[in-house]
Amino acid sequence: MRACMVAYTFYETDNRVRRYAETLVRRGDHVDAIVLRRPGQTPFDMICGVNVYRIQYRVIDESHPVTYLVKLLTFLLRSLYLLTERHIRRPYNLIHVHSIPDFEVFSTLVTRILGAKIILDIHDIVPELYASKFRISKKSLPFRLLVWMEWLSIRYSHHVIIANHLWYERLVTRSARPEHCSTILNYPDPLLFRRSRGKRTEDPATFVLCYPGTLSWHQGVDLIVQAVAKLREAAPNIRLLVFGDGPERGRLQGLVRELHLEDQVTVGGGVAIEEVAAAMENVDLGVEPKRKQTFGNEALSTKILEFMAMGVPVLASDTLINQRYFNGGLVDFFNSDDVDDLAASILRLMNDPERRGALRERGSQYIQINNWDTKMHEYLDLVDRLVGPSVHKPLLRFHGSSISDSNQPSSNQ
Repeated sequence: MRACMVAYTFYETDNRVRRYAETLVRRGDHVDAIVLRRPGQTPFDMICGVNVYRIQYRVIDESHPVTYLVKLLTFLLRSLYLLTERHIRRPYNLIHVHSIPDFEVFSTLVTRILGAKIILDIHDIVPELYASKFRISKKSLPFRLLVWMEWLSIRYSHHVIIANHLWYERLVTRSARPEHCSTILNYPDPLLFRRSRGKRTEDPATFVLCYPGTLSWHQGVDLIVQAVAKLREAAPNIRLLVFGDGPERGRLQGLVRELHLEDQVTVGGGVAIEEVAAAMENVDLGVEPKRKQTFGNEALSTKILEFMAMGVPVLASDTLINQRYFNGGLVDFFNSDDVDDLAASILRLMNDPERRGALRERGSQYIQINNWDTKMHEYLDLVDRLVGPSVHKPLLRFHGSSISDSNQPSSNQ
């Protein structure tokens, strides 16, 4: 089978896009990826067998809707051209388009007419994300237009993958037919994220907190920085490692300087997934601090599952989506947007190694069932149904894992 991933993202750091693409390659399919480029990167590369075409530079600094839209439309036109040109030379069987934006799916206009099957993968629901990012009302004209574009993009696609069950419920009430959709979470790939049995390379006297991911306001990373400042006297050995890209990166670095935390807090850039996994080996506590009164209340964090896979206990904001998936002692919760409660929760876990150990073990049990090895059949079965039985190769199992039939995350608690 010939497939192409199209995503307005940086391939190296996007776990969801890479997981699909590299899984198809491992079973013998040909896969291209049309993505963004950072300064210094080459226009073409091969990563784990995937042909990566970087067609547009992006600096994540959008502060105005028009600036953001221009970049998205430019990528749409460039990806439309490249998809069409490559499909005419050697047709694709499947094109898997990753949102945001939803309308990027129309880059497949010619290839769809010529017979390719189209999957739209909704990582984030665009109307709510846009409203949160640019502080607009859900009654506004832009929000209503985005809902209309969501409906149009979904109806155009042959199938839609949605990143969590809460959004599935939302979309099937306003834009999609249930039989037209599947829910596939951001399950960690055991090839990359697996519990380390090695020793920490950092000073064992330090207590390392970590946040890896997008640096947007709704992610609440500034709350962790403020919490570290509050713990300056009670826990001077705390260190915070932040790495990722996003519009808040400069502000976070400024906050670190303002609070004189240069010796305790490091704000790095976006790194490849392999480097994320390596960094997690030296982490004592993963922190997921999303703001509850924003888009973050419904956005399921990939990093929580990745921390679990690496044997790292997690402290998370008590968002609606986190409580839906991680109740029952899988993670510890703090009150969203409450810096004092976040600081107290960090200190409590820091001083309670038995509690951290219990979180680590429960997370490990959960991830044995909810990982990409056990869930990838959901995606591969969907692909094979769409493209037909004559163009794909048999499913290969990795690590000898069993395969679960449930579409919901499983728990053996």
